[in-house]
Amino acid sequence: MHIVEINTRDHKQAKEFLDFPFFVYQSCPQWVPMLETDAKKLLDRDRFSYYRESDAAFFMVYGEKGKAQGRIAVLDNQRYNRYNQTNSAFFYLFEVLENFDAAEVLFKAAIDWARSRGLNEIVGPKGFSPLNGLGMLVRGFEHRPALGIPYNLEYYPDFVERLGFKTDREVVSGYLGRQHELPEKVALIAEKLQKRWGFKVKRFNSRSDLRKMLPFLKGLYNGSLVGTSGNAPLTDEEVKEMADQILWFSDPGLIKILYKDDQPVGFLMAYPDISAAIQKTKGRLWPFGWLSILREFQRTEWININGAGIVAEFRGLGGTALLFNEMAQSVKNGRYQHADLVQIGTENEKMQREVSEIGIDFYKAHRIYRREI
Repeated sequence: MHIVEINTRDHKQAKEFLDFPFFVYQSCPQWVPMLETDAKKLLDRDRFSYYRESDAAFFMVYGEKGKAQGRIAVLDNQRYNRYNQTNSAFFYLFEVLENFDAAEVLFKAAIDWARSRGLNEIVGPKGFSPLNGLGMLVRGFEHRPALGIPYNLEYYPDFVERLGFKTDREVVSGYLGRQHELPEKVALIAEKLQKRWGFKVKRFNSRSDLRKMLPFLKGLYNGSLVGTSGNAPLTDEEVKEMADQILWFSDPGLIKILYKDDQPVGFLMAYPDISAAIQKTKGRLWPFGWLSILREFQRTEWININGAGIVAEFRGLGGTALLFNEMAQSVKNGRYQHADLVQIGTENEKMQREVSEIGIDFYKAHRIYRREI
């Protein structure tokens, strides 16, 4: 085994790093690649805003005859560490063949790099931005992931646990079918909130309507982080990225903003699931991948509910029920048949309780690991 730190400015090395997952998952029907443009951006030290104040290293391990066995990225996210008053490294983009020795070599390189920067623990899988999916899949391997949410093979958790990592926390994803009837009390809570407390949900009919909401997005998202851990506020660049995602990939009827009187205090965002097209095009938009994506956008029966939050002072009052009641009505009155509720933190007890009361089946779980170094 020998380890190589990837020179991200070397086109050949960067391409080998980015292409490796296609080899690992060549026989896995569930896996969905990243969009090629998004994957390339992570290695672009000149254009990706992350590198303005933070750093990362990328490693590949090779076995006999120079055959690639695995890859890993290790991140020193200084903005995250300042906000959370931590001294953590993240590991991300970890992929490996069923070869424990290769995994061990990869993590040794990642840990050595983190120690050299004065960091004292390594956490992950965790990405460059709050917009990245996180965690290692530990339940639900038979299901295709929502777009942007990590998928891995079943031996991955065993490998990292053998290397001394312990569970830090879990996030769970749930299924909601079109035929699912929300409990009667959900509708009653929604009606009460609207009449007595001045809560309402804003409905959007067009992308021009959505644009009017975008200036409030940063404050709304960052306000929803208060009292939670393991996150960092969105930067202006990340807000723009989220706004672009909303405008380009959303069905306006699936974006829900909760208001208290005239103040936005919560959100629930869903997107048509285009994963089947991403699989077909191998993540490439050009020259013709965008046509497959457009067709899938118009015909998919799945949505990903990927983004939910309520500002701290209004949590636990039933706002989640009101948002989901509105989302359920939109799904029932549209063409969609299935909804994947993506990555709710198990430590968010109030939201967990409210979502469980709605009757959502949590059928996938991702685990975030931690190890002192």
